[in-house]
Amino acid sequence: MVINTNISALNAASQLDTNSAQLSNSLARLSSGSQITSPSDDPAGLAVSMKLSAQSARTSAAQDNVNNAISFNQTQDGYLQQVNTALSRMSELSVQAQDVTKTTSDRALYQQEYKALGTYISNVATQSFNGVSLFNGATLSVTSDGQGGTFSNVGVKLTATTYTTATGDNVTSVSGAVKAVTDTEAAIQQLASDRATIGANEETLGYYNNQLSALNNNLKAATSQITDVDVATESTNYAKSNILVQSSTAMLAQANAMPQSLLRLLS
Repeated sequence: MVINTNISALNAASQLDTNSAQLSNSLARLSSGSQITSPSDDPAGLAVSMKLSAQSARTSAAQDNVNNAISFNQTQDGYLQQVNTALSRMSELSVQAQDVTKTTSDRALYQQEYKALGTYISNVATQSFNGVSLFNGATLSVTSDGQGGTFSNVGVKLTATTYTTATGDNVTSVSGAVKAVTDTEAAIQQLASDRATIGANEETLGYYNNQLSALNNNLKAATSQITDVDVATESTNYAKSNILVQSSTAMLAQANAMPQSLLRLLS
């Protein structure tokens, strides 16, 4: 046994450092809830989790875009339901104006209502959603995935000739009323087609929304598998490391005390 170099104490100190480091790692993981608290913990896992997290963020953004597009279409259809009511009433007025028992003044009253309804439809054609025109007929490219893919959201044009012809008719005469019947029927038929287009847009966007939701959930699950700490396992590791630190500390104290016994040989 020598005094200058206490090998036992050095070994005990080395074990204490190792156990202390393991204890610190367990504390960091349990307190943060993350399995990777430092790039050195799992370099490959960190790289993969970063890519998965970025893809998840892009997917969430795409899902927001799709949901906004669904709201856009729902707003369109809400307006068109009222336009349908207005056109139906205009068609009814055009038939009533053909009644041979009605006077010119009666037809003037029908025309007053007919014109007011036509003005309402014209005003609807100017409406917008967050500054984007609802009824200019433009096809919008809606981001449908996190890689920049798009869905063509077909537009509706309320200023189309079919609509403007019907809203511009005059039912103050029988001949004008007869024309108005034909024109409003054509407008209602066009409106039915346009609402079907909106319905198809909503349906397809709903599929995209469900797809993105499922993808995002799976991406988050994959990221969690890599980065989230298993509390039960890590708690066990913490308890183990804590005991080892206490044991190493006690053994280091014992190793440091051993050279003192040599002093008795000198006394």
